[in-house]
Amino acid sequence: MAEIGHGGKQIVERIMEPKEAAEKIKGLTEIPIRSQIANEVIGLAYGYFTPLEGFMNKADVDSVCKNMRLKNGIVWSIPILFDVSDEEISKYNLKVGNSVLLTYGGNPMAILDVEEIFDYDKKAMCQAVFGTDDPKHPGCARTYQYKDKFVAGKITLVQRPKINDPYGPYFIPPLEMRKRFAEKGWKRIVAHQTRNVPHTGHEWLMKGAWFQTYAELPIEKPLVGVLVNAIIGEKRKGDYIDEAIILTHDELKKAGYFGDHNHMTSLTFWDMRYAGPREAVFHAALRTNLGLTHHMFGRDHAGVGTYYGAYDAHRLLATVQDELNITPVYSMNWLFCPHCGEITSEGLCNHQKEWQKFSGTVIRSIVQDGVKPPRLIYRPEVFDVMMECGEKYGFGSPFVTDEYLDKRIPVFEIPPLK
Repeated sequence: MAEIGHGGKQIVERIMEPKEAAEKIKGLTEIPIRSQIANEVIGLAYGYFTPLEGFMNKADVDSVCKNMRLKNGIVWSIPILFDVSDEEISKYNLKVGNSVLLTYGGNPMAILDVEEIFDYDKKAMCQAVFGTDDPKHPGCARTYQYKDKFVAGKITLVQRPKINDPYGPYFIPPLEMRKRFAEKGWKRIVAHQTRNVPHTGHEWLMKGAWFQTYAELPIEKPLVGVLVNAIIGEKRKGDYIDEAIILTHDELKKAGYFGDHNHMTSLTFWDMRYAGPREAVFHAALRTNLGLTHHMFGRDHAGVGTYYGAYDAHRLLATVQDELNITPVYSMNWLFCPHCGEITSEGLCNHQKEWQKFSGTVIRSIVQDGVKPPRLIYRPEVFDVMMECGEKYGFGSPFVTDEYLDKRIPVFEIPPLK
């Protein structure tokens, strides 16, 4: 039975068998790619980005920027682009109709069938996607770093990536993910988007979303699961290291705060754009392709700084909710009220002066100072795993440092083609 993803399109894995790949790559021009492009090649090949089958052409990019839709009318919010310089176009003899071999780490990764080579106004792209052309916005900064031109075309993996420890068990592509859900008997699955080690505020967001998802049809009493889908991509100094993010989320289940019957941890390769509302729509499409039925969207989802309002993502999602194959689960800002002795939110109780925010920035500064936060902030098991990851993988710190960026074990690699 065909598995249907975002836009009502069938999910297809675009991956060659080794013998076929060995023949297909003979004589092809090799083009080395950076990690962002490699992440997106995986996203395209395994169906994470369905209905896309390759890097976008100019008509689709223009339609996404202006209308938040692909040219065929399917809702899509962020351009997926392969940029090249004019010098590379000449060096690799890039022409429409040619096929080229994309390499990563010196080994063959994917074939790109060149369908179009085009340019696009980067400033206009920024304004459309990020709502600003400010180069200080990390998404704009990434966009301005794109090279002269963009190459559109379908891609096909010539071999599967080797996922390194400790990430292997958490790399579960869309078609495999749907099998896992069926095995668990889950009828509804709610996504938790993350790039952080979970504090108790995150835990309560997940539990609140589980309650909401479960409560929609109480008579049926469906089996409901929470899928943590960690974003693994480009790191900045001060971020949590990827190993800590994955393993601490899994520890919430192992330590009993969730159970195997209602919790899974997984990862997706993606370099965050911090596009706020637009990235929320992208996440909805991504998690639809993973087979989820519901998606958590909290305060300032995928935002950065003060570029977006606290609930702008909720408002944009509401305009296209009828065209999404996933149900948004909206949540307010979660706070702790010492007077009530429980989680609260704006407008719920009347003890505003006592409210305590779950500030990720403050929590990180506490940990960086070598202080163990109280149980109210971090589950002790989660904190211990985080610190163990810092020693084992982070060169003494659970946060990204220059040494980590320079020496870390890559999340995945492409082995030589046999």
